Amino acid sequence: MIRLTRRGAIGAGGAAAALSAAHAAPLAATAPAPRETVALDAGWRFHLGHAADPARDFGFGLSHDSYAKSGEIGTPVAGAEFDARDWATVRLPHDWAVDLPFMPFGPPGSEADRSGAFQGFKPVGRRWPETSIGWYRRALPIAAADAGRRLRLEFDGVGRDCLVILNGFVVASNESGYAPFTVDITDVARPGEENWLVVRCDASLGEAWSYEGAGLYRAVRLVKSHAAHVRRWGAWVRADPVPAGAALRIATEIDNHGPACAARLRSTLIAPDGGRLARLEAPLDLAEWSGRTIEQRLDLRAPALWSPATPQLHRLITEVLIGGQVVDRQERAFGIRFARFDPDRGFFLNGQPLRIQGSCNHQDHAGVGFAVPDSLHAWRIEQLKAMGCNAYRSTHHPPPPAVLEACDRLGLLMLCETRQMSSNAEGLSQLERMVRQARGHACVFLWGIGNEEIHRGTPTGARIAATMKRHIRALDDSRPVTEALNGKLGQGAAAILDVMGCNYHLDEIDAFHAANPAMPMIGTETGSTVTTRGVYARDDAAGLVPAYDREFPSWASTAEQWLRFYAARPFLAGGFVWTGFDYRGEPTPFERWPENASHFGQLDSCGFPKDNFHYYRAWWSGETVLHLLPHWTWPGREGAPIEVWAHSNCDEVELRLNGRSLGRRAVERLGHAAWTVPYAPGRLEARGYRAGRPVARARRDTAGAPAALSLSSDRRRLAADAVAVVRVALVDRAGVEVPQADRLVSFALHGDARLLGVGNGDPRSLEADHATRRSTFNGLCMALVQAGPGGGAIALEARAEGLKPALLTLAGLG
Repeated sequence: MIRLTRRGAIGAGGAAAALSAAHAAPLAATAPAPRETVALDAGWRFHLGHAADPARDFGFGLSHDSYAKSGEIGTPVAGAEFDARDWATVRLPHDWAVDLPFMPFGPPGSEADRSGAFQGFKPVGRRWPETSIGWYRRALPIAAADAGRRLRLEFDGVGRDCLVILNGFVVASNESGYAPFTVDITDVARPGEENWLVVRCDASLGEAWSYEGAGLYRAVRLVKSHAAHVRRWGAWVRADPVPAGAALRIATEIDNHGPACAARLRSTLIAPDGGRLARLEAPLDLAEWSGRTIEQRLDLRAPALWSPATPQLHRLITEVLIGGQVVDRQERAFGIRFARFDPDRGFFLNGQPLRIQGSCNHQDHAGVGFAVPDSLHAWRIEQLKAMGCNAYRSTHHPPPPAVLEACDRLGLLMLCETRQMSSNAEGLSQLERMVRQARGHACVFLWGIGNEEIHRGTPTGARIAATMKRHIRALDDSRPVTEALNGKLGQGAAAILDVMGCNYHLDEIDAFHAANPAMPMIGTETGSTVTTRGVYARDDAAGLVPAYDREFPSWASTAEQWLRFYAARPFLAGGFVWTGFDYRGEPTPFERWPENASHFGQLDSCGFPKDNFHYYRAWWSGETVLHLLPHWTWPGREGAPIEVWAHSNCDEVELRLNGRSLGRRAVERLGHAAWTVPYAPGRLEARGYRAGRPVARARRDTAGAPAALSLSSDRRRLAADAVAVVRVALVDRAGVEVPQADRLVSFALHGDARLLGVGNGDPRSLEADHATRRSTFNGLCMALVQAGPGGGAIALEARAEGLKPALLTLAGLG
C-alpha cells in the first residue's frame, strides 16, 4: 500500500428607470451582510483508503447493511470519537494524486504504457485501489447561535465520485469531478455541539484522457443564512442593446425554507466608479417552503461597457428584507456588453468586430497538480493576456469560480464547456450547475456542450444536443450554444448548434460554410504544435521536440498555418489554440514511460514562455514584438549552421553577429524571418524596422559556465494566501542566463509563508512537486511561494552546489 505520511500537506419586478452613468449618486454605507460564509480551507485531516479492501477503507462497506439505517454509515471515521491524529494535516485546495509516486503502467510499447503516459503515470484508477480512495475529515464551526439558520455546504468541485457525510448521515453524493454542488445540512447539523464533516472521494473512474487529480482540489465553504434567502448563483443580470444604451433584466431567485412571510427584494446597482446607479424594490409574498424568481428591469443611458480592452465591471447588491430588516444579502460583479455572431463577418462585441484570439486550458499547474490556488489561476490568465489572448476555453470542464472572476476582471471572453455530453439526469444536472454558476459572468460568451464526442455525427448526437440546448435556453437565453467537432461538421449535432465549433480538420471548413452559409463558425481547437521549451532539435530517444513552429500531429497544424488559414476567412470568428499551458498527461508524440506531460503549450507547465508564445504575442498583442530564437550558446558547434528565427511584427528584421550584418529579412504578416548562421560565440543581435526606422532590438549572448543562481518574480507584495511564481535561472559571471546546463537547486523559506510547490517544465521529470529542491531544466526551474496571514518580510533562498546562492525578498501584506 502506498501511504501519504507527509504532515502539513499542501492545499493549498420593480418599475423601470432611466438613469445616466455620468450622474451616479454616491453609495451610502451598508450594514454587514447578514449571511455568513465560512471558508473551509484549513483544519482538514486526510488519509488514503482502499477501493478493494473494506478493512483498509476504515470499515466502509465491510457490512452489507451500511445503508440499512440512516445515520449509520458503517465506518468509525464518521463518528465524533474517531481519532484522526495520525492522518495528514492538509489545507485546501488539495490533490492527493500529485503526491503519488510516478509508476510505469506496463511494459514499454504496451497499451498500458500508453495509457499511463496519458494519465501522467500517477497510480490512480481501478488498477490502483490502494491509492484511488481518499478520506477527508474536519470539524464544522456551527455555534448555538446558528440554530434556526439555514446551513449549507458549497463545493466548487471534488475529484471525483464523493460521499458527503455529516454526523454519520450521508447528506450528499456527487459524480462529477468538475461541476459545483450545494448541500443543505440544516436537518442533521447540531448547533452548539461537535459537528464532524467527512468526505470520501473515489477517483477510480476518471472523466478525462489526461491527468485530472484527485480529492478536494477546489474550495469548500459553509454558508449560514436566513430561511428566506437568495439561492446560490440566484441573482444575475442580462443586458440588451437599446438606442439610448442598455436595457437590463435582473433575475433574482429567492428560496423560503420556512414559514410564509411578507418580504421585500431590494436590488442596488453600482457603477464601475463606485457610484450608485439605481435602487429597485419589489414586494415578496413568500409562501411556506417555496421558491420564486423575481424579474426587475432597468434602462441605462450610456453605461460603461465591458470588453477585453476595457473590462469595466458593475456590482449588483441583492437584499431580502423582512419587517424593514435585511435578512439576506449577496453581492456580485457583472458586466454590460452586447455580443453577437455573424455568419459572414465573425464575432461582434458592443457593435464592433472582434477576432477571437483564444487558448484552451486544463486545470493543473506545476508544483500543485489540480490544487491550484485562486491567485495562481489569476496569474495564469495574466500570462495568457500578455500573450495577446482575449479568450479562454475551459477544456473540457466547468471552470472554478476564480477563473471566471479573473476572466471578468482581466478581460478574457470565455467558452464555458461542460464535461459530460449527455441528456441523462446526471449530465443535465452537471450542465445546469455549470450554467447557473457562470451565466452571471460578463466573460462567458458561448456555452460548449461537448468536445469530440463519438456520437457527434449521429442522429443520437443530434437528439442529445437538442435536449441540452433546450435545457440551457431555459436557464439562459442570452448566449449561443456550440459543440467542438473534430470532423463530421455537417452531420448529427451540427444542425442543432447556434455556432459551429471546429476542432482542426481545416479541409472540411470551406465545404461546410458553402453548404451552411447562415451558420456562424469558430475554431474551438486549433494549432496543436508540439514544442519543448529550450530545445531546438528533435530527440526521439530523449523524448524532446524542437521549439521551432514545425512539429505537429497528423490532425493538426502549425501556429502559422492555422492563423493564416483563419485570417483569410472572415466568416471564421477566430479560434482557440491548443493549448495555453502544458499539462500533465497526453505527451504527444511520445506516449511512453517516462513522458508524463504534454508539449502542446505556448507556456510550459510552470508558466515559462516557449518561443511560440512570442509568435502569438507578435500577431495578437498589439505591441511591438521582436523575439530571437534559439539561444546562442553552442559549445563544440563552432562553424556549424544554426537555424535562427525572429518572431516579430516589424516590417523587416536585420540580424547581426558580433557587429557584422547578416542581412535584412522582410516579415510577412503572420509569418517569421529566418536565417542560417554558422555558429560563432559572441552576440547575436536583431533590429526591427518599420517604415525604414528602427523600432525594436533583441539579442542573444553566448553564456559561460554557470556561476550563480538568479531569482525573480512579478509578485513582490503578497496578500494572505496569494502566490508568487518565482523564476529560478542559472547565470554566468556576467549575469547571462545559461540555457543548457542544469543543477539541483535547494530552497529555504523564511517568514510567514510556505513553499507551495516546485517545478521545471520538463515533460519527462519524475521529481516530486511538493519538495524543497528541484533540478533546473534548460537552465530554469520554479518555486511557488504562498504568503501566510501574518504579513511581514518573506525571504526565499536558493542554493546549488558550486554556485553563488540567491535571495529573493517578498512582502506579506497579511
